[in-house]
This record gives sequence, C-alpha cells and structure tokens, in this order.
Amino acid sequence: MALGRQISDGTSRHHSGGTDIGLMCLLGTFAEHTVVNEASCIKVDPSVPLDVACLLGCGVVTGWGSAVYAAEVRPGDDVVVVGIGGIGINAVQGAKIAGARQIFAIDPLQFKREKAVEFGATHTASSIEEAADLIGEATNGRMATKVILTLGLGQGEMIGAALAVTSKGGRVVVTNIHPFEETQVSMSALDLTLMQKQVVGALFGSASPRADIPRLLDLYARGLLKLDELVTRTYDLAEVNQGYDDMRNGANLRGVIKF
Repeated sequence: MALGRQISDGTSRHHSGGTDIGLMCLLGTFAEHTVVNEASCIKVDPSVPLDVACLLGCGVVTGWGSAVYAAEVRPGDDVVVVGIGGIGINAVQGAKIAGARQIFAIDPLQFKREKAVEFGATHTASSIEEAADLIGEATNGRMATKVILTLGLGQGEMIGAALAVTSKGGRVVVTNIHPFEETQVSMSALDLTLMQKQVVGALFGSASPRADIPRLLDLYARGLLKLDELVTRTYDLAEVNQGYDDMRNGANLRGVIKF
C-alpha cells in the first residue's frame, strides 16, 4: 500500500493534475480542508476552542505522556528534562502534575529556561554538563530519578550524558528522534548494569490519543494544565515560513496558524 493513503482502502482523496497525493501522517497540515479516515479523528467537546485543541495534536500529549507514562514519574521523584521545546515544556508540566519533587529543565536558550520555570521547573541549566553538579547538590548525590530527552534532534552521545545524571534504578526516556543513519550510541554498559538503570523509547509519549486527548482537555478545563500559555505567537497561513524560522531559532514555545 502506498504511503499517505486512506487507511480503509489505500486510495487517495487528494489529487493534483490527475496525480494522487499522499498525506504526511495521513493528515492535512496547513490545509483549510482535508479528508481523513475516522480512525485519525478524535472527538472533542465543541466548547473547546480549536486554537487550543490543535496543541494536543502532538506536542502536549507527547511531552506529558513522556513524563507520566514513559518515565512513570511518581510523587517525590527528581526529574530532568533536556530540551525545552513544544514537547519538553509539556514534559515539565507533566512531571509537575505527577508530583515531582524537583524538576531540572535544560536548554541553551534563556527564553526557554525562563518559560520552564513558569511551567513548573525548579532548577534550570544551559547544558546537561552544567547541570550535573547542580543535580548532584540538589539531590544529595542521588541524582535524578527520571531523565527525559526531548531535544530537537537526538545525538548518540547524549544517552551516556543522560545516564550520568540518572540515579541508581533510574530511567532515561528517549522521546526525541535521532537521525535515521545514526547507529552508534555512547554509554557505559557497566553503569547500566551495576546501577540497574533503564533506557526506554517513547513514541507519542506512550500515550493513547483517543483516551488522553479528552483527558488532557479536562485537565485544562479544570485549570490543571497550561495550554493558552504555550502559544508564543499566532500566524496567518501566508506567514508559515516565518513560523518555521521562529521554531528553528527557538523564539516560540508553540506557534499556531489561524485560518
């Protein structure tokens, strides 16, 4: 079956000059109208504004789920989040909602670090190397119970750095995507075994869209989940390239296109 076609019968609902067009992830991003299979649709309460609901298409659920499901953050845990973008900022608030004792937000951009504090981080650092002493001091040498990697692009050597700030019996969650051609990861297998640490991957934060999107909107309605505060700037469709530039330059937590 060709990629980007209807789930039900493998046909296309989008065409250009007589040529069938496949859709990235079977969605209609940046299109005013589209046709998708019902399996790709999640019903939300009509009272929820669409410029709020759109945030749960990926970033919010992936970040929140990375903390709550993949990392299994529990009350009293010390949590590190590396990379404070659209996913990482929600891992921060997911860890806060789950009851983390301390949350260390790591990002090279001061803007992102300041925002992380607004969403629940208790400590910030510009790099994982800079954070190591801070984490050790704040945890009396135990280091972080959970470390969540949500960088823009993963790097193999980051796994070892993340394990180095992870406590005995702790867990590293790899949510960020690594390059397809990357096959080497730098880490101490001895540390992994002797300290009983874990490295796990998380797709969409190990969440269930059908169950968790309504759940998160309920948390938002009850004032427990920040969504409005995620939107740094809105754009019209003609400004889509500016939106991408702002995302690459770290100027936004989230940018939303309004039709």
